[in-house]
Amino acid sequence: MSQPVEAFRNALKIPELKSRIIFTLIMLAVYRLGAHVPTPGVDGGALSKAMGSGGLLSFYDMFSGGAFSNATVFALGIMPYISASIIIQLLTAVWAPLERLAKEGAEGQKKITEYTRYGTVGLCVVQSIFVAAYLVKLNSPGLTIVPNPSLFFYVLCIVSFTTGTAFIMWLGEQISEHGVGNGISLIIFVSIVSRMPTAVYSLYLQLKNDDLTMFEGLMLIAVMVLVVAGVILVTTGQRRIPVQYPRQVKGRRVTSGGRNYLPLRVNQAGVIPIIFASSILMLPSMVASAVKSPAVEAFFSTWFTYDGLLYNLIYAGLIIFFCFFYTAITFNPVEIAENLKKYGGVVMGVRPGKATAEYLNRVMTRITLVGAFFLAGVALLPKFVNSGLNVQDFTVSQFFGGTSLLILVGVALDTVRQVEQHLIMRNYDGFMKSGRKTPGRR
Repeated sequence: MSQPVEAFRNALKIPELKSRIIFTLIMLAVYRLGAHVPTPGVDGGALSKAMGSGGLLSFYDMFSGGAFSNATVFALGIMPYISASIIIQLLTAVWAPLERLAKEGAEGQKKITEYTRYGTVGLCVVQSIFVAAYLVKLNSPGLTIVPNPSLFFYVLCIVSFTTGTAFIMWLGEQISEHGVGNGISLIIFVSIVSRMPTAVYSLYLQLKNDDLTMFEGLMLIAVMVLVVAGVILVTTGQRRIPVQYPRQVKGRRVTSGGRNYLPLRVNQAGVIPIIFASSILMLPSMVASAVKSPAVEAFFSTWFTYDGLLYNLIYAGLIIFFCFFYTAITFNPVEIAENLKKYGGVVMGVRPGKATAEYLNRVMTRITLVGAFFLAGVALLPKFVNSGLNVQDFTVSQFFGGTSLLILVGVALDTVRQVEQHLIMRNYDGFMKSGRKTPGRR
């Protein structure tokens, strides 16, 4: 039997892990049910016709699992929470009070999480106003999306959308605490997967109507396979730094030294840069969609379209920036160098202390640059798929050749890794309780 199947069976045999998996599935099912609860005062069917399939708002709709195009209570999705997290993390790096909170451990993290929640609610209120204005603006003589665009409608949108995002945020936190995997990432994962049947059916229609040749369809599938393989390779890729530990004498006991390795991940930030960059670029576009200004509309329609050069350059730049930014937050070479020096570890060919920290920082910068350009290339891939393979439907190129696959594979790998950690910990406890020795221990 293959190893993944055996690992899954082992996971179901452990009561605690089984309950975590079931809890996660129930919470995700609740999220998908909520994505179909309509917002009062909005005709969801008319909105779907008005939006069509393509552009930045459809890209936003992908992250909300179709909730935005149907104007449900989950229309804003989890993006306000992600935007608030970005703002708080940026402030933590430059504002001393937040930096002190971040260094206070669990209590400081609780306070930062509380600030993030308040920021999420504030962003929801602002975004709800712009979304309501956008919906009213879409009204036309032949298509009525908002029958009664009054002040009460704006208040209703603010309450509905803000409550929906707050509930999604709560679901994500519950999954992270009581389930398996990162709750926010899994919610985005499920949102993207929910669009898969639409993408597959659209691809089938294009092949059936000869809008896409069989060769182009096979090339599209080949691109998908290459993207998945590349994401797995970069996500699991490591630069192993050899570390030598000296022989230690403790009383009459002599511990022999040995060589170990310090793994530096090529993609330390995971899918976070893609999500951060996407959430930031959605804000100005939503504002421009709601503002009734010919100059603003002309600028965005000319220079800031989803397949425009300026948009894609900014998008790639933000991805690269957040790769380095998030890596700088999660990877501290000075602290690692101090810990190595404390326990007598020496990087081969490098002096301990400051020289080790500079060496680790230099190596991490180089491999992060490779990972950052890879993420940017994958994120821009749908544009080349549209033009190079003559794919007419935006949903198809988006799902089969870019950000969607990157997020899906990244979140799946992270979740599987966490399940494996639970299995390893459970096996360790089982050996200790039974009095047997854990394999590999002396």
